[in-house]
Amino acid sequence: MTKNQAFAILQQAGGIRAARIITDSAKKLSKIKVLYMAYLLRRGVPVAKIIHCKWFYGLPFYTNKHTLDPRPDTETLVSAIISDCASDSARQILDIGTGTGCIICSLIKNIHNSSGVAIDISRRALRVARRNIRALNLCQSIQLRRADFKNPHIFQRKFDIIVSNPPYISHDDTRVNAGAMHDPHIALYANDNGLGAYRSIARNAVNWIKPNGKIYLEIGIDQGPAVRRIFQDNGWAYITNVPDLGGIERVLIFRYGQK
Repeated sequence: MTKNQAFAILQQAGGIRAARIITDSAKKLSKIKVLYMAYLLRRGVPVAKIIHCKWFYGLPFYTNKHTLDPRPDTETLVSAIISDCASDSARQILDIGTGTGCIICSLIKNIHNSSGVAIDISRRALRVARRNIRALNLCQSIQLRRADFKNPHIFQRKFDIIVSNPPYISHDDTRVNAGAMHDPHIALYANDNGLGAYRSIARNAVNWIKPNGKIYLEIGIDQGPAVRRIFQDNGWAYITNVPDLGGIERVLIFRYGQK
């Protein structure tokens, strides 16, 4: 099958942009493969899940059905941390709920002399993260661990920076787009109207943060006031928020102890 023939089939199934991304990324385009990808597009499967690749912060990341696809909103989270870090200072970073590893990898690539630990409860997600860490030559800088952020005693060490894009969608939220339906539910949904993960992190991360260390959190739309209360009630001092490119409050930053 020629590239133009494949493009026409994929365009009809998923639009020009999807067809262009798939045809540009594919090395071989057999008729069976193209028809199957067209079938997936019609079912609403995101392009990243079809080609198993999503670019994030200038880096390519392998992704599959066991991980949340990296999203542009989360680049706001990474940018906020990088802008806070002096170019000549090392940082010990903890990434809670790493998924593909896109956050920790992007930070280690852009913060000089930094290293970190990334945790996830999902073994399958950790396999994806490990694949990305190896592909980006970061095995010496990032340690992966299977762990649950609900356990306050999982670390014997403390970190300068804690970062998390936790599950924050309420189980009854109807605003989830069709593409997200192909992401693992454990990475999307949280109890307590989407606030359950924040409550666990606020309570337990006090055991993992160095004095005057900071925590950076991605939040959902309109969750800012509730998440601020949760963290302040657990002894965290609110520093500031960072909006995403759409002007929506997307990142909250706290310091443990005095501001």
